[in-house]
This record gives sequence, C-alpha cells and structure tokens, in this order.
Amino acid sequence: MQNIISVSGLSKTYASGFQALKSVHLDIRRGEIFALLGPNGAGKTTLISIICGIVNASEGEVLVDGHDIVRDYRAARSKIGLVPQELTTDAFESVWATVSFSRGLFGRRADPAYLEKVLRDLSLWDKKDSRILTLSGGMKRRLLIAKALSHEPQILFLDEPTAGVDVNLRRDMWQLVRSLQAAGVTIILTTHYIDEAEEMADRIGVISRGEIVLVEEKSELMRKLGKKQMTLQLQSPLERIPPGLDAYRLDLSSDGSELTYTYDKQAERTGIIALLRDLNDAAIAFKDLHTTQSSLEDIFVTLLKDAK
Repeated sequence: MQNIISVSGLSKTYASGFQALKSVHLDIRRGEIFALLGPNGAGKTTLISIICGIVNASEGEVLVDGHDIVRDYRAARSKIGLVPQELTTDAFESVWATVSFSRGLFGRRADPAYLEKVLRDLSLWDKKDSRILTLSGGMKRRLLIAKALSHEPQILFLDEPTAGVDVNLRRDMWQLVRSLQAAGVTIILTTHYIDEAEEMADRIGVISRGEIVLVEEKSELMRKLGKKQMTLQLQSPLERIPPGLDAYRLDLSSDGSELTYTYDKQAERTGIIALLRDLNDAAIAFKDLHTTQSSLEDIFVTLLKDAK
C-alpha cells in the first residue's frame, strides 16, 4: 500500500535542551486508520505538530503525499486537517462563519452544500447560526472536526479527540471516522482510550520518550504479544507447586486456591493437554477453569515497561 506520510530521522530539541523526539522514522499508509499510543510527554503531540507545520523540526524530513513540509509547505498543509486537543475557536463567531473562514484559509472556493453536509454529519446544522460561546463542550469538539474537514483534506489528524466527551459523542465521532475512511481519508489519531485504538485502528504505533517503540498491524500485534491465561480453581488449596510441574511456569495464588497457566494461543502446541494430564498424575483436582486473553492495554503497558 502506498504511503501518504513519510517521516525520516525526525528529531526535535527545544531551547531548554529537552529532546522531545529522537530520530523518528514512520510511514503512514494511504487510507488507513493509524493509532499513535504513548503516555503524557512521550512526543505524540510534538510529532503531529511538526507534520502539520505548527512546530519546526530540529532534524529530519517529512513528506506529505510527496510534498516536503518545509520546501512545499502550502501543498503539504492543504492535504491535512487537524483536530487539536484544545478547544481554540473565536467564541463570538457563528458556527457557519468559522467553518466558512477555515475553508477560505486554504484557498478553497465557497461550497455551501459541502459545508452543510459536514455540519449535518456532525449534528451541528441546527446550530449553524449560533455563536460558539453558546455551544456545549461536546458541540465545540464537533465544531473542531468540522473546521478540520472544511477544506476537504486527504489526511485527518485527531489529537485526543474524545478526551472529556460523553459516550454518545464518542460513538458518533467514530461512526464519522469510519465513513471518512470509507471515502478515502487517512486518519491518524492519538488517544488515551486504548479500547478505541483496539476497535478502530488498522495499525498501531507506540511512542515512548520521543522514540517509536513499535509499529505493527493491530491483528499481528495481538497475535505476537497477546497471551492467553488459563486459571484453574482447585478443589483443595496447595502450599506450593509440585516440582514435577516446574516446566509449565505456573503461578499459584496467595491463598493456594488457584493455578494460572500462561500460553501462546497461536503456538502449534499450547501445552494445555499435557498440563491437565500431569495435574491428574499429581493428584491435583480442580473444580472449575476459565481463560482470559491479553488486551491491547496489557500489551501497551508491557511495551512501555520494556522501553524503559
């Protein structure tokens, strides 16, 4: 698949000496939903801000649909819509005026029908003549998306788009994201809601301390790093795990009532049948068992620990 954004050797050091990004290499594929995960201060917003032309890089190169963001700034920036974390709008302007002005900033001809569609899709059409200061927080968040879409960008950056919004708005926004992807728009989002990345993203990147730790297909990431656990509730508590079961690396609960076995569900042999046979031979009976699988959040936490 063709890349629409290519980041090469990107670094950013601020005047204070703080290095926010350290030689970042990243390719974003055309038409995908890419989720960038990382803790506060990891460099997510700095990376997005450089790609969008808001912050200058110290080193490196960024191409947006083949356009260098420094040498061909206007062409590169026209491809991008940005929904920032902060609600930054003119409080005394109307909804219609602010999206019309945003479209004009990019030299796009007036297209009332397109702007009406955007506002309707975001449930803002009935507020088109309202001043922004009268809108609720959720509506202001929708308005930021409308402004970002006003010039019909091919790429949409969503920087923590659902932070502080209600469940209904989150659901509506993700429906919109899916429809935009279906229309060919590339979506890059940062989020603290890992369940959103798990549900929405095609690929996932993890950034920590200014460095890209991993970029992987979501399904492949879950396959490689997602583990399954089988927990056995014992009929009689154990004081310790018998030596004959050491090879399984079992975990015994503090009260001795549960044994937990961690395994790779993709492996050719999970070892479950052998474990159950050996438990029977050791006269260890269980009354119930259940399995759980690692979530993306578990994987994310593990990756950050490994990156320290």
